[in-house]
Amino acid sequence: MMQMRDWISGLVGLILVLLAALPMFGYLASLESLPVNLLRWITFGAGLYLLWNSVVEITNSNIVGWWSFGIAVAAVIIALLPSLPWFKFELFSRSFYNIGLIVEGALLMIATFAMEL
Repeated sequence: MMQMRDWISGLVGLILVLLAALPMFGYLASLESLPVNLLRWITFGAGLYLLWNSVVEITNSNIVGWWSFGIAVAAVIIALLPSLPWFKFELFSRSFYNIGLIVEGALLMIATFAMEL
């Protein structure tokens, strides 16, 4: 039976995909003016949320959970990397974070159904 956490995960995933994909396709150009630093912290928060969902998927013996877990760990590390004091150059662009948010959002939408398998 689907629980509320499943539907919230799907809704958060949909919002992340729309937040990242619409500016890339030329819609909602106002989202294109978001600072890269804000996108980085959104990626970090989405990575933590995906990490929690992937643990639930793994405990339900779902193979998708391991993929989600790996991508969530990578997203959290990539989002925290510019916060390190020795990281002085801007390596990741707006498009990089947008693609990361699309992948995280897609995995959160998959987790809507995968957490109950």
